[in-house]
Amino acid sequence: MLRRMEYLTNQQESGINTDMMDTNSAENLAPVSLEPEHLAALLCARLCHDLVSPVAALGAALSVLDDEDAADMRDDALELVRESAKQAQAKLEFARLAFGAGGSAPGMIDCVELKRLATGLFNTVKPDLVWKVASPSLEKSAARLLLNLCILGIEAAPRGGTVTVEATESGGGARIHVLAEGLKAKIDPKHSAALEGAKPEDGFDGRSIQPYYAGLIARSTGGRVTASSAEDRVEFVALVAGPAQVAA
Repeated sequence: MLRRMEYLTNQQESGINTDMMDTNSAENLAPVSLEPEHLAALLCARLCHDLVSPVAALGAALSVLDDEDAADMRDDALELVRESAKQAQAKLEFARLAFGAGGSAPGMIDCVELKRLATGLFNTVKPDLVWKVASPSLEKSAARLLLNLCILGIEAAPRGGTVTVEATESGGGARIHVLAEGLKAKIDPKHSAALEGAKPEDGFDGRSIQPYYAGLIARSTGGRVTASSAEDRVEFVALVAGPAQVAA
């Protein structure tokens, strides 16, 4: 715990802005703990939700190809197959690291690979990705958190706009900053609270479990993540302690 506090203090002294990390809100929200099987079930529901659209489109396109009376739509159907398969692959590859182990061994994840995964996902949504990650690599937990914050950035700007992603690494720990900007950009207050471990009054579902999971990744590494919003913009800031600080 001492090493964790030293880490967060050092981040402040090194010029990292932690003003948005409201300590009062952290004190008022005691993180809830979910049973592993409940967490897994909700994350599976979230993943299935994300894959329904491209998989359903594949099914529709194949139905057209099977219809002998729809020969004039064959080219359009083949294009839909290609596009839907590309979307499904991008979402699965992204989810493999964001929600899964992404490989069993601990270690660092190359930020070139993180950018590739993020770009693939952003090609399926309205907001544009602005990648400003300075670090060449991130520890796996920080990498997973960054990808999860990308999801939150996308959901904060459903009408389009930009999602700017920044990350700097220090001593195995990291500071991650994601800024979503666009028309009517906002975050659901329940999701903002879920980031800090608060359970919604009506319980978690396939949507609210994702911000809870993002916060859980941060807390498990001795850090935390918060969200703040203003007109047409939402900011997410996360501080993640490295394995050495957590172990100490």
